[in-house]
Amino acid sequence: MSKKTPILYRFIKWFVWALYPKFKVEGLEKLPADATIIVGNHSQTNGPVFSELHLPINHQTWCRGEMMHLKETPSYMFKDFWGQKSRFTQPIYKAFAYLISPLAAFIFKHANTIAVYNDSRVMTTFKASVRYLTEGESIVIFPEHDVKYNNIIYDFQDNFIDLARLYCKKTGKALSFTPLYIARNLKTAYIGEPIYYSAESDKDTERARIKQYLMDNITSLAKSAPEHTVVPYRNIKKSTYPKNTD
Repeated sequence: MSKKTPILYRFIKWFVWALYPKFKVEGLEKLPADATIIVGNHSQTNGPVFSELHLPINHQTWCRGEMMHLKETPSYMFKDFWGQKSRFTQPIYKAFAYLISPLAAFIFKHANTIAVYNDSRVMTTFKASVRYLTEGESIVIFPEHDVKYNNIIYDFQDNFIDLARLYCKKTGKALSFTPLYIARNLKTAYIGEPIYYSAESDKDTERARIKQYLMDNITSLAKSAPEHTVVPYRNIKKSTYPKNTD
């Protein structure tokens, strides 16, 4: 499947590429030959931006559907990006969210993205994802949510792991999940060893096993990297950002 890319979007992408740091990617040789689900730390906006600009494989990135629908974008952006700011500055960020929402919705709609829904439309997300996977395109997912796990990452949501069961049912193949750690300050992304889903096992067991592996492996990738400041999932004060050696 291919998306039409308007000239304006291509210009914006080029402009961001020109300004954004150029990342190197270590561990590309670990990627499976078939399409895989790449799971990484969100690193605020750095995860999605890296995925769109610098991940050198055919892929689609999961993106919250609210970011593609202008009526929903401002409230979602404010809550997700700036909801933890002080009550004195929140009105400023709320106004800023409304100001940039038209541009944000345009960008996310035309990027290499799959809309993610947490309501009755969730099967639309899953069907589109499996279709891309069977066509050879990998899926990139940043599944952190607002529960801290350690100094590197926040806890992962795990429903996305069920994609592997649908993929196996359609293709008869085992789907892999490949960990990714994005070190913004090192301008480097690290790819870890993949783990394969077992459709013969219980669904809840596989969710727990693969989620734990991914969180622990991404943490190990971060700990093994040169000392650097970790850009966390939440938009907190930079003075409180942890080190990977903490």
